[in-house]
Amino acid sequence: MTVKVAMIGLGWWGQKMVSVLQAAPDEIEIVRAVEPNLSAVKRFAREKGLFVTTEYADALNDPEVEAVVLATPHSLHEQQIEQAVAAGKHIFCEKPLALTKAGAEKAVRLCEEAGLVLGMGHERRFEPAMAELLAMADSGDLGRVHQIEANFSHDKFVSLDRDNWRLKADQAPAGGMTATGIHLLDLSVRLLGEAESVLCHCENLSTDLPQGDTVAAFVKFKNGGTSYVSASLANPFVSRFAVYGSKGWVEIRDKAHVEAPDGWVVTKGLVDTPITVEEIPTAEAVKFNLIAFAHAVEGKNSYPITSDHLVNNIALLESVFKSAHSGKIEEIA
Repeated sequence: MTVKVAMIGLGWWGQKMVSVLQAAPDEIEIVRAVEPNLSAVKRFAREKGLFVTTEYADALNDPEVEAVVLATPHSLHEQQIEQAVAAGKHIFCEKPLALTKAGAEKAVRLCEEAGLVLGMGHERRFEPAMAELLAMADSGDLGRVHQIEANFSHDKFVSLDRDNWRLKADQAPAGGMTATGIHLLDLSVRLLGEAESVLCHCENLSTDLPQGDTVAAFVKFKNGGTSYVSASLANPFVSRFAVYGSKGWVEIRDKAHVEAPDGWVVTKGLVDTPITVEEIPTAEAVKFNLIAFAHAVEGKNSYPITSDHLVNNIALLESVFKSAHSGKIEEIA
């Protein structure tokens, strides 16, 4: 069985997702796409064989469409999810799910009440190296997880027009937190549970990016443990995720941006074991995530990113925004 979807938004990441989805034709089929700026995507649509219209309602009213994939500006997600639920469509939403905890709770509740699957663009969980790390933590191989240190930075936005939606205060406050840092917040919540408080600093150090180019957040969790998450929009690509536990630690370094993955370098230090360094070959985590969503729509498996994870991540994100503005420690809503 193939899940039939409508691709909503054909910007930078929407086009990436189209390419990924068309590489998994036995699992997911794009039956139509929606893009308000048709002239900007005519060539891409022709190359990919996409039927594209300008109105979201076109996809929602199409009986062939089982699910929508939202690669749209952040502030539109809440309304678009509500509309999709009303139309009986499953939803895969690019991050962030919402910009407030209340918005995330509403999205989750609407989908649960309607019996619809809500997928989330947190593909970092599906990278082979990260999946192994999460499994090690779940099995107790790392012991009690104490700390997380993580950075996910790139300079892809430096060349954007300053009126691009990705740089707007109502779409992406706190520098790179919604672009890259949110993945690290998600992984932190996945490993350490619900957050208690956060201190965030956001600065402009070398660019005129309107919401800042360098952000760092220090998170304290309710059940103990801390996470330091940082992101820059003004230095060459780097992605590092390190977890420290009582029985061992693991550090993962990406060799390239997830847009065009090129594998990972994994360093491990376990109790009474020599430190090891291993290279993990490239894999397409975005595809793995979308296939997991498709399998959940078909009823084969439960989608692995839980409702609690979705809500707790956005609750933390909202408090990151507050702390970046206030410069003070903010309690999680």
